[in-house]
Amino acid sequence: MTRTFTTEELSESLPPITSLIGKCEKAQAKLTEGTAQHSLLRNRIKALRVAEALILQALEPSKAQEPDERQEQPND
Repeated sequence: MTRTFTTEELSESLPPITSLIGKCEKAQAKLTEGTAQHSLLRNRIKALRVAEALILQALEPSKAQEPDERQEQPND
């Protein structure tokens, strides 16, 4: 079953997602590349960026940013 979200719900969900991306990137920078924790955060960041892009697309289809347009971590 597909749920339709209101514009207000989508708008309210963006700041927490953006915040989580930043927090995950900060935590990932402290971890050694190749560890399970580092990989988990890398995958989580990618998923959050996809969610962010989909929400932006739903809010403003013409202004949606592709996930690849965000600045990538050098160790991704």
